[in-house]
Amino acid sequence: MSLVVGLLSPGDMGSAVGKRIADHGGRVVTCLEGRSARTKGLAEAAGIDAVDSFESLVKTSDLVISILVPSESSRAASRVAAAIEQIGKGIPYTDCNAIAPSTAKTIAETIKSAGGNPIDAGIIGGPPIGESPNTRFYASGPHADPFVELNQYGLDVRVIGDEIGQASGLKMCYAASTKGTSALMLNLLIVAKRLNLYDALIAEFEMSQRARLTSLSGLNGVPSKSRRWIGEMEEIAKTFDEAGLTPYMFKGAAEVFRLVGGSSVADETPEDQDQNRTVEALIEMLSAEE
Repeated sequence: MSLVVGLLSPGDMGSAVGKRIADHGGRVVTCLEGRSARTKGLAEAAGIDAVDSFESLVKTSDLVISILVPSESSRAASRVAAAIEQIGKGIPYTDCNAIAPSTAKTIAETIKSAGGNPIDAGIIGGPPIGESPNTRFYASGPHADPFVELNQYGLDVRVIGDEIGQASGLKMCYAASTKGTSALMLNLLIVAKRLNLYDALIAEFEMSQRARLTSLSGLNGVPSKSRRWIGEMEEIAKTFDEAGLTPYMFKGAAEVFRLVGGSSVADETPEDQDQNRTVEALIEMLSAEE
């Protein structure tokens, strides 16, 4: 009998993860209450079945996984916890969101208090496309085994410890280096453009920072993700603060993504992103923002 996975929610990452599981013989269900038309379309295209409530999701599923923007993670956990308590089913609940370890622990306590089994997880890599092996799910906590079963359904799940918060902490450190660097590069390029030094800076990069110059092409995809990255940077700032280090670098990164997210170019989706737009054209647009 196939494993049934309850998925919250089938956005860009969630729909791709759901499709990977379904393509490998699992059944994936979701509750689309309050979701956008685009998300509903992604779910349908991925072969994900819709149920009418969180209670139905919990009742139907063997495992629930949460893949949302950070700001929605606690609310989703509370709704699942209420369903767990109502139904009396001790289902495993894996939070895969980009959240601070302390946030992960709070969510785990919410699930545990309701009678569920919390699992902490962090996703590293982009949405799984086809059979690409570039998406990894790092997991931690004493109840991680049910999530590891998804290795039989096309995922790459790796347990890194017995404590809730370890997987989220790894995700925070990794995203600090990747998305944090994107924020830094966007910020300095906007400043260079406003100072009329963009061409001079790029010329110097060509001579001394070739690898960095090559990596700039990835900035064109940032606007469509910028709004959801604000919360991720805030969770990273929280992580650093609670570890005794300054949070201000990542509070600043959140402000950079807030600037990008406030621009018209952030209304793009990955499907309709302008693939021909140059990085300089993007920076020109963003440098005009206040």
